[in-house]
Amino acid sequence: MSTLYIVATPIGNMDDITLRAMKTLRHVPLIAAEDTRRTAKLLNAYDIKTPLTSYYEHNKLSKLDFILEQLSKGDVALVSDAGMPGISDPGHELIVAALEKGIKVEAIPGPSALLSALAVSGLPTDRFSFIGFLPRRSKERRAQLKSVAARTDTLVFFEAPHRVIETLADMLHSLGDRKVAVCRELTKVYEEVFRGTVGEAIAYFVEPRGEFVLVVAGAPPVIETPSEEEALKLLAAFKKQGLAAREAVAEASAVTGMSRKWLYQAWLEQSNSIPSL
Repeated sequence: MSTLYIVATPIGNMDDITLRAMKTLRHVPLIAAEDTRRTAKLLNAYDIKTPLTSYYEHNKLSKLDFILEQLSKGDVALVSDAGMPGISDPGHELIVAALEKGIKVEAIPGPSALLSALAVSGLPTDRFSFIGFLPRRSKERRAQLKSVAARTDTLVFFEAPHRVIETLADMLHSLGDRKVAVCRELTKVYEEVFRGTVGEAIAYFVEPRGEFVLVVAGAPPVIETPSEEEALKLLAAFKKQGLAAREAVAEASAVTGMSRKWLYQAWLEQSNSIPSL
């Protein structure tokens, strides 16, 4: 059975291509590339002679039948301009169509602007949301930003250089002046990572150039204050356990964040006697 290989390619530095990626690109009878000229440079650098066919945003539907036909004869590798195909790049429709035909789909992992930016950002990486490219118009962009404003996980965006300042301004409006890492030209000669606040980034990038990844801090977690009724139930439970007033009030204050004075008064009202603190 033929296989559609989803091959990650360098996001800047050519040396980042993996041995497995090179082996795959040499092995397959055909490579479907987002930009055949750009991929040809990569192939020439490693003396890979595999034929190329174009597969990009504006022909990704009309080219499906041709690539599926090639897959009926042998393996095909799919590559984008940089990084992993299908991640904010053409590829999704072909992958779905191949799976529907029962064709095996296999990833050849490698360079990723998303993960590289997240790793060097200095922001939390245990949970993150990849938003990708935001809408081009400010109104729609602000609406999408507001839709993710309450998320507490780190947010990651791709952006073109000519929209970076406008996007940062909309982030300041919709998300507030959060911490941000603005990553430019990752793995390339002029790689740069600016770490600061959104407002500071706007002042810093006067004439943005290159490809950008914006890593933005999530919203601070909302700490819900327990109700007075819940605090009273907690005190009653401590009393039932036999805790002394001082210990019960201290524990309840640590759990609820409520003042010891209020909690002690509530303890007294629940008691027939008045313990001393």
